[in-house]
Formats: sequence, C-alpha cells, structure tokens
Amino acid sequence: MRVPPVEEIRRNAEYVSQASSISVSAADWPWWQGITHNNHASGPTPPTEIKEQAVLWKTEIPGRGHSTPILWGGKLYLTTADETASTQSLLAFDANTGENLWSTQVHEGDFMRMNPINSQASPSPATDGTNIFTVFMINDGIWVSAISPEGKILWQQEAGPFRSQDGYGASPLIFESLLIVQADCEGPGFLAALDRATGEIIWRTARPDEYSHGTPTIAEIAGKPQLILGGQNRITGYDPQSGELLWSYQGLSRTTVNTPQVLGDVVYASGGNPEHLIIALRVDGEGELDPSHLIWEAQKKVYVPTLMVDSDYVYAFGDDGVAVCYNAATGDEHWKKRLGGDFFASPTLIGDLIYIPNEAGELFILKAGPEFELVSSGKLSGAGFASPVIVDGRIYWRTSTHLYCLAQQ
Repeated sequence: MRVPPVEEIRRNAEYVSQASSISVSAADWPWWQGITHNNHASGPTPPTEIKEQAVLWKTEIPGRGHSTPILWGGKLYLTTADETASTQSLLAFDANTGENLWSTQVHEGDFMRMNPINSQASPSPATDGTNIFTVFMINDGIWVSAISPEGKILWQQEAGPFRSQDGYGASPLIFESLLIVQADCEGPGFLAALDRATGEIIWRTARPDEYSHGTPTIAEIAGKPQLILGGQNRITGYDPQSGELLWSYQGLSRTTVNTPQVLGDVVYASGGNPEHLIIALRVDGEGELDPSHLIWEAQKKVYVPTLMVDSDYVYAFGDDGVAVCYNAATGDEHWKKRLGGDFFASPTLIGDLIYIPNEAGELFILKAGPEFELVSSGKLSGAGFASPVIVDGRIYWRTSTHLYCLAQQ
C-alpha cells in the first residue's frame, strides 16, 4: 500500500471545544501509565505474593490483545481483537466482581500486517471521566472512537493513514479538550489531536518517514506543558495545544516501543532497534539541542518496556530478562540481575515495591532502591504483555487469557 502524504492541519485560533472537563480521581487509573503518567501507584500496599490465594476474582478474556486495562468509576475497560472474524472490541468489567458488563464491537474490517508478537489490540483505552476512547489500526488507517460508559459508540474518526510494518501500539493521550494520537510509520506518519467531544481533528503534524511504536507522554517543563515523543533517532518535544515543534535532540534509537519518562526538566528514554541506548537528557532549551544537554548515556537494550524512574533511581527491564538499576543523576550502575524470560510489559511502582511481569506470565516483585532484593515472584494463567494496574490495594492484571484482581485476603 502506498500511503499518501499526510495533510497537515493547523489549529484554528477561533476553535472552542464543547468537551466536558476531565473528571478522574486518585481512585481511577484512567489511561496508560495512570493519572500521574509514570506508572506510580499510591494507596495501601497490594499483595506481595502472587498466588491463587490472593486472587479475589478472575475472568476469562475472549480474543487476543496486549492492552493494559484502565479503571474508572468502579469499572475496568480493555480492548481485544478476534483475529479470525477481523473484529476489534472494547470490553467493560465490574471491578468488584469481574463480571463482564458489556462488549462493544468497535470495528470489523481489513486487519493490517503485524509482527506475530504484537496484537491487533495493543493500545490501551483512555477515559476523560465522561467517555472511553479507543485507538485501533484498521482499514489502512488509525481510527479513533468515543464510547459511552454504557457501550454506545458516539463518534469515530480516522486520525490519518497508516502503513504497518510490525503493527501498532501507541496509546491515546488526553490533554485538556484534546485526545492526542501518535502514528509513526514508513508512510510518512503523523501526530494528531482530536476534539474529545466531536472527533474533529484540531491539529495534525507530519512526522518523518520512519516507523516507531512508542506512546508519547505529557509533562510540565520550563513552566509549560510539553508533549514528549521518542523514536526516529530522536527525542522530541511539541506544544500539545498546537502541535508545533519546540525542541528536538538527535541521539536515540531509530525505533522504540515505550514511553519517555520525565523528572523535572530531565527526560529519560530508551530504545533498542538497532541502537541499544538509555539516555538522560536535559530539555530546558529550544530548537535543535546540542550534546551539552546529554547528562548520561548507557548501552542497554530496553526496547519495549518503559523505564521506571523515581527521585533517585532509574530501573530498566531489558527485553532479554536482565534488570538494571541506575543512579538517576549520574547513570552509575547500582545493580544488574537476570530475572529470566523476556520482558514486554512495563513496571509499576507503589511505595518501595516494583511489580513487573515477563512474557511467560511470571510476575516479579522487587524492592526499589540501590540494593537488589527480590521480594517474591509468582505465575497465574496466561502470558504477560500488559502492565499491572494498582489501585486501592488491589492489582488488576490482564494476561493473555484472563483478567485478574488480586487483593490482600
């Protein structure tokens, strides 16, 4: 398929959105990486042993998908795909019982090529506290949908054309009245913002003709909100209101699958194809940043899992099963340990505990800090591609076969 040039759309100065205010709380996990955008959870300590006795409930999931669930208003939402019927759906579950409340078929059509490790339902949904939003690769494009809490499709919009090589995995990002979607491909790709109320494309910026698979993040840097992207050999910052480029730094891997992390005015990012890099970059400038902004660099392949960053340390879980703890300020290595298996999910931190599953579905619990300590590990049914969601002392974890809720018994 030949992808036509992306039509760039600039924000109209007179645009006024009718989107409702964002209504989520600390009791919710409304989007990829949670309300704080860094996979940091709060509240009571969840179970520290992964075993059947800790399972409050489990529900079998139809179809196949790698998306991490979201939690809002006592309901869990996740996406799945039936690769035989070529359908993609959003599912809703009761967070207290695991009951499947409804299933809405969002798309039926031509599935696009992908790496067999990937799925046709890899992006996580997102909610603004009013509706749920999904993003799927289907029918030669990236399609965005708004769905009511009752499962009714309210609007659908093609954000832009897409040429798939290994599939699609970027989750949508909510910022004020906008839903922001990244779609890098050999096409070229694009970065787009849609109005949450109507699906209208408010702005769209062309991206270079190079595939990558990461999800952007949003952070306040230098006193203003910035949209941070990795991949295409660069770390890049955009104005989320307009899609205008703020700064760019050349020095990351060509392809990445994860999300940059931000602490103050420092961005931590990693990639693994073909270069194996972790970098810490000071992003207090404008335009093309020079090498003086690079704080430290480590030669480590962390391609799919997102880094975990706290105030003092950076934890990297390599695709090869090796975990490393770095000093966040200097890049000095504190410890390195092979946990086993391959890692595709991202870690979740609560207090001084890190929860991270490997592909085989073994969930590891580590003590955060400069000394390696494995608290425990355990396996339930299914493979582990989704990240653990931890809210109010419970672990909500989607494996390849089931949705689990684990709690202290």
